[in-house]
Amino acid sequence: MESAAHPSLTTSTGWRGLAARLSPVARLRRRFQRWWQARLPLSDTLQLTQRNVYILPTSSGWMLALTLVVLLVASINYQLNLGYLLTFLLAGSAVVGMHICHANLRGLTLHLKAPEPHFLGTSTAFEIQLSSDRKSPRYGIALAVHGTGKAEHHWAWTDVPAQGQASVQVAFQPGRRGLHRVPTLTAETRFPLGTFRVWTYWRPAAEVLVYPAPEVPPQPLPPGEPRAGGTGNAPSQGIGEFDGVRAYRRGDPLKLVVWKKAAKSLATGTDDLVSRDAQQAQRHELWLDLAHAALPHHEARVSRLTAWVLQADRLGLDYGLRLPGTEIAPDTGAAHRRRCLEALALC
Repeated sequence: MESAAHPSLTTSTGWRGLAARLSPVARLRRRFQRWWQARLPLSDTLQLTQRNVYILPTSSGWMLALTLVVLLVASINYQLNLGYLLTFLLAGSAVVGMHICHANLRGLTLHLKAPEPHFLGTSTAFEIQLSSDRKSPRYGIALAVHGTGKAEHHWAWTDVPAQGQASVQVAFQPGRRGLHRVPTLTAETRFPLGTFRVWTYWRPAAEVLVYPAPEVPPQPLPPGEPRAGGTGNAPSQGIGEFDGVRAYRRGDPLKLVVWKKAAKSLATGTDDLVSRDAQQAQRHELWLDLAHAALPHHEARVSRLTAWVLQADRLGLDYGLRLPGTEIAPDTGAAHRRRCLEALALC
């Protein structure tokens, strides 16, 4: 009996979620939000003024308003002078709180720093700088990625000092690789009483590049290809031998050990040692080709190439990249790695 109740509950919840998404009110709300966001200008710096700052009572504010009405009616009915005093005192506090809350956000300057690329499946943090010219501090400023519901907001809170600056980081995790525009952001405050919500919407113009997620665990690098005009036809025997280095073998002279790579390996907790092999360097070169990733799905092949790029870069190897319509000549270094990852993200 108990096991039969769980599927029905799950089905009921799924039907309710589907009905909520397909309801005319929800579709109208989503259409209105898209239209409203399309009207916002694209800018990485936003000055908050009367034109782009909005205010409405919160649920606590509406409850306070109802309480004030009840107090006022009771004071009139029973002719309570202290009731009048309490009612007008609370109402005056709410009005003053409304002005303070609106001024707490109005006048701020928001600036988005250029986001760094990141790998799919990991969150990127947008660093936002808040600047204030006011002679008093601002408290309880929250920023988040604007979503379709309150549950999707993950607020980052900060205080801005008087005539100073504060930085806050907002997390964002896209669902696919490629070049994405920074999503619409929202900033709000409910300081000091929590009876009013003051907020704004912001559409930054910056874009963030999302690299493909590397394959886990990474597969061994493909064999080296004969260099154009090379003299040798023997295939590469192991990792790194096509680029002038190979796995360390017992008996290798210490002067052939690449100590720089050995230090990096020890720093990362591995004991991989490599030795120089000048003859193989003259005969073979490493090409990372999408056709070498023997996987059925395109995204899986891209993930394997991403893992190969990171592995070759970690070993300090010269490597090239071949994609449909794109060929990057063999090279090494951080700039080459970044160029290859960008090509994989956009392929």
